[in-house]
Amino acid sequence: MTDHQDPPSASTVTDIRAHRLIYGCMGLGGGWDRQPYGAPEIAAAEAAIEAALEIGITAFDHADIYRHGKSEAVFGEVLSRTPGLRSRILLQTKCGIHLPEDGRPGFYDLRGTHIVRSVEQSLTRLRTDVIDVLLLHRPDPLADPEDVAQALASLHRQGLVRHFGVSNMAAAQVAHLQAHLDLPLVVNQLQMSLADRDWLEAGVLVNTRPAATLGFPLGTVEHCQRNRIGVQAWGPLAGGRFTGAGQTPAEHATTEHVAALAHRHGTTPEAIMLWWLRRHPARIAPVIGTARPERIRACGDAVRREPELTHEQWYELWLTARGEALP
Repeated sequence: MTDHQDPPSASTVTDIRAHRLIYGCMGLGGGWDRQPYGAPEIAAAEAAIEAALEIGITAFDHADIYRHGKSEAVFGEVLSRTPGLRSRILLQTKCGIHLPEDGRPGFYDLRGTHIVRSVEQSLTRLRTDVIDVLLLHRPDPLADPEDVAQALASLHRQGLVRHFGVSNMAAAQVAHLQAHLDLPLVVNQLQMSLADRDWLEAGVLVNTRPAATLGFPLGTVEHCQRNRIGVQAWGPLAGGRFTGAGQTPAEHATTEHVAALAHRHGTTPEAIMLWWLRRHPARIAPVIGTARPERIRACGDAVRREPELTHEQWYELWLTARGEALP
């Protein structure tokens, strides 16, 4: 791997909220099985990481369950082969999910012992001595917040984890957990895109019948803004629905609109979709998950340039994607 020069400042690397775009490593490591990875999987991971670094991404998102741990493991292989890389990037990972196995269904687990064991295993796979940001992957209804707080405090005290956050949690859940923690929660990672708009629709459909069909808890994004909790968007490119893989009339219309805006602004359709998220006052940080180097590079303007969408263009994208007028 190329040894990139001119590393970002220490404050940019260590503060996850300063990162405009994050690379999600879920696609690295081979299949969703327990088959061992090999040289091809390591080479593919290296190519994806190289492409992310080329466009200026220095934050990398993992989870202990991705590819049954192989995503972290191949990333660790690349780190071990690239002297100096670890000091120039931010590593974020998640824990709290057991995948289905041997006939047993999957379930969530935020017991303190599981959190600590997961971190230890992630550190081993990633071949590092510290995780910069640890996210609790999904809410566990059986979690004891005091038990969770003790585990996180211990991990921080030992120097194993620098910062903590959550994923897929509502404002009330975040506030409930924070009430038991001395350390601030710095991130909430949520599903957000031009296709997955419940986070946005919930705020404008208040006092209307369609609001009852939305699954996103109203006030979550606002809670994060008010408490300086960074908002990260997983699935920000909507699985390619607006960059060529659309099926419905609204998706085709949005694809054409995204392409037209990309042409007008001299950028790519991928950048337009990421700008749409970043244009929001919450300064949403998209987590791109493609493993294809050419598509990673297509996202480069989301790092290099501030969102250039006007107020009207932002609304045009939203209205085209929703396929109907606002109330």
